[in-house]
Amino acid sequence: MVIAVIFAGGVGSRMHSKDIPKQFLIIHGEPIIVHTVRHFQEHPYVDSIVVVSNADWLEYCRNLLQDYGMDKVSAVVAGGPTGQESIYHGLCAAESIAGPSRAIVLVHDGVRPLIDQDTITRNIESVEEYGSAITCVPAKETVLVRGTSGDIESIPNRSSLSLARAPQSFWLDELLNAHRNAIEKGRLDYIDSASMMFDRGTKLKLVEGPSENIKVTTPDDFFSLQAILNARENQQIYGQ
Repeated sequence: MVIAVIFAGGVGSRMHSKDIPKQFLIIHGEPIIVHTVRHFQEHPYVDSIVVVSNADWLEYCRNLLQDYGMDKVSAVVAGGPTGQESIYHGLCAAESIAGPSRAIVLVHDGVRPLIDQDTITRNIESVEEYGSAITCVPAKETVLVRGTSGDIESIPNRSSLSLARAPQSFWLDELLNAHRNAIEKGRLDYIDSASMMFDRGTKLKLVEGPSENIKVTTPDDFFSLQAILNARENQQIYGQ
């Protein structure tokens, strides 16, 4: 079984959208979260989808996805005060859906709507073969490592650097065990699944994804997304 856990619990503070969280903003006629979920809805290997929503927008999110026919969405659950806790809530819902079956879970950001079918497929295949899949893109700029004094401590070779994106995919039982172990130890500050699993000694397999698989966090990101979608639309119309 393959289950996507899509995190859509943000409130959009950096987007400065006063009335509605960023994942529900409309672009090209549909909310961002719908664009995102549709990639997993239409993927033939994905059996079920769990969406983790801001608690105040839970019913809105559930009704929205129903209205757009996202019938692979088996659960819409409330997130927690941190990203780590929110993902854990989603994983627990996925565990209930999977039952006794061993499942692959793809953890994805609800505001990364430019993921593609091929990257989803390669994530699933990588977990089946290696036990993990961390979607990434090569670093295109020089990365500076700053020391405690504020001075530059080192400059890593860019050719060996990648930037982590999403989905980040694992066997569901292994990722849940990692979360439960972190809770027992009082570690509640992990920024993503990759960091948590790396700390447990899990070998992480990189899966290179599309460069446009951006996270829509700020107004600049929103306009970049709009430009990419416009370019794709024009390509369809004009055959460019």
